[in-house]
Order: sequence, then structure tokens, then C-alpha cells
Amino acid sequence: MLLKKYRIEMFRPGCNASFQSLNCYAHLEQDISEVIPYLNSVLGGTGFTASPLSVMFKIHGRLITVHPDRISVNALKDASEAEKVVAWMKNEINDAWENRHRITPKYDVPKKPEIMQILKLLPKTNCRECGQPTCLVFSTLVLQGAKGIEDCPSLAGEKKQLLTNYLSQFDFTDC
Repeated sequence: MLLKKYRIEMFRPGCNASFQSLNCYAHLEQDISEVIPYLNSVLGGTGFTASPLSVMFKIHGRLITVHPDRISVNALKDASEAEKVVAWMKNEINDAWENRHRITPKYDVPKKPEIMQILKLLPKTNCRECGQPTCLVFSTLVLQGAKGIEDCPSLAGEKKQLLTNYLSQFDFTDC
């Protein structure tokens, strides 16, 4: 077991103290630097930094960031919920550590498509033939995987091939 003890500190977001939700830091009594790349691999981090070392996850509408000395969690209802989320993360950390010999560590996150790049390759006519009010809205839905390029009747020829090539380099299961 790598992570044994932590202390939870609850607080309101500094940017707006009137927010209803709470944030927490779980201050760790052990340095967990070595497990962070394994955790990134197992849980599919949405952000990874090597310096300072951290990995971020979007889970159940919250951002959870794991640092060597603390776990940060936002959008919590109360201290009880914070305890549940941190206890779950403690289990994930310890499971990843115990199984590290079977896990390939990841030191990055998958590259994601950019909405403006998608928009650049669309006809930009806002014709509404796809059922959306603008090409920008359509681009957002493509990014989310809710629409495909075949849903744009005006997209053809070289632009269609360029957009197909651009989108083929991404795994849309993580978007």
C-alpha cells in the first residue's frame, strides 16, 4: 500500500466565495510521485504535467487533480462527499501501485481535436441543412461525437477529405 493517510481541508473557491459547492485538498502524508504516471494510464487523465508533476481527471462532473503531496477535488456538496471521493481516489492510487508491473505508465494525455480546426474545414455557410443553427454549433457536436462529417450535406471534395484526415488521428471515446 502506497497511500495510507491523508488530512482533508474543505474550502470555498477563492474566485467566488458565494459558490454553493465546496472544494477540498487531501493533504497526503506520503509522497506518491511514482504512481502518478500509472494512475494516468489506468484512469485516462485529461491533463498531465511533468513539472510540477500532476495528473487531472474529469470524473462525475468534478475535476480531480493528483499531485505528489495532495489530491484536489472541486464541485463537492459537503465534507461527507469529499471523504467518499478521496477514499475512492486512495483506492485507485493503491490499486495502480499494486498492479504497476502490469501497467504501462503514461506521461502524456491523448491529443484532442480543436473546434476551430474543425470549423475551418467546414463550408462555413450556416446553411442549417445539418439541422444546426450555425457551423460552429455543428463543429461542437462533431467534437463531442454527436455528429459526424457525413451529417453536413454541404461538405464535399477536398475539404471533406481534409476534415476526415484531421479527425482520423483522434480517439473520440475520450472526447
